[in-house]
Amino acid sequence: MARGDTFMMRGSTLGSMLPWLALALIILIADQFTKVLILGYYRHGDSTTITSFFNLVRAHNTGAAFSFLAAASGWQRWLFTGIGVAATLFILYLLRTHPGQKLFSFALACILGGAVGNVIDRLLHGYVVDFLQFHWAGWYFPAFNVADAAITIGAVCLVLDELLRVRRTK
Repeated sequence: MARGDTFMMRGSTLGSMLPWLALALIILIADQFTKVLILGYYRHGDSTTITSFFNLVRAHNTGAAFSFLAAASGWQRWLFTGIGVAATLFILYLLRTHPGQKLFSFALACILGGAVGNVIDRLLHGYVVDFLQFHWAGWYFPAFNVADAAITIGAVCLVLDELLRVRRTK
């Protein structure tokens, strides 16, 4: 392969990654923008009832999903930051090697945008800013944010992609 051919292959790989990187960037911007609004207008613990089942609330999560390890002494900030950085690098590799697999790449882009959003929070604040809270009949789902929603959507799409892949091979 000539040197120009290698460049073209790399350029075409980057070009096919661009839509997925753009989606991840849109998710990241939406996540950070909503968190800036919450940080600007709410104090920690403040809440506004929006409907009978939904509140906006400013919560700080020093742990992972569902406040896992939130009560630890602070080391978890760096552990979860490291996991987020490692996940980002792995996702970028996967997007580079599988850009034509639309559902798979969509899922990865959602997870990437959300993971980077939460890593930024950990680095800037030492915690993740959560603000979306659903509740029903006295039961409260843990507060979450746009990044968490994107990660969840991405995870569901990864499972769906794998189920569809297995079904096609039968």
